[in-house]
Amino acid sequence: MSKDVKVAIIYYSSTGTNYKLAKKAEEAAKEAGSEVKLLKVKELAPEEAINSNPEWKKHYEETKDIPEVDLEDLLWADAYIFSMPTRYGAVPAQMRQFLDTTGGLWAEGKLVNKVASAMTSASNPHGGQEQTILNLYTTLYHWGVIVAAPGYTDSSLFEAGGNPYGTSVTVDQEGNWKEDVSSAVKHQTKRTLQVASAIKNSLQ
Repeated sequence: MSKDVKVAIIYYSSTGTNYKLAKKAEEAAKEAGSEVKLLKVKELAPEEAINSNPEWKKHYEETKDIPEVDLEDLLWADAYIFSMPTRYGAVPAQMRQFLDTTGGLWAEGKLVNKVASAMTSASNPHGGQEQTILNLYTTLYHWGVIVAAPGYTDSSLFEAGGNPYGTSVTVDQEGNWKEDVSSAVKHQTKRTLQVASAIKNSLQ
């Protein structure tokens, strides 16, 4: 069923954690036979801030060829998978800025009945992961999007920490994952595609 779904995987990552989550989702979507675009949101941080953190600078340089998302990508896709770190329990400014450009599409109802889910990360287990995903979903509800949260639909979610709103991972100061969330990301991606396929085909 997922072969008829076009999915945009939209992420923001400073030092690479959410890029890795997005890549896991891309792999799962391709395995399911979906047409996939891996897209980053535009970096807003000043160059001096990026250069002050070696890991940030390294990741910024390594991912320069990843295309930046634009509004046409939202129109193209049937489904969205978002991935971004938490910023005080909210989405990063870079992701927020992109979301704030979608008013025209929202006003025309062009995002209605798209399907989406989200992933996130933080440096400790209670660093705002759940709230960050819910913060993003609030915007998506205004779009008229169908949110395909993973809930507790697979044992991999428990192994990954049990976040029912979307896969989240805790990382240490070196960027190492404290939980193995690979299976949870794969399950969440496939669930999102299955829901998107069902919605798309039921409306045709």
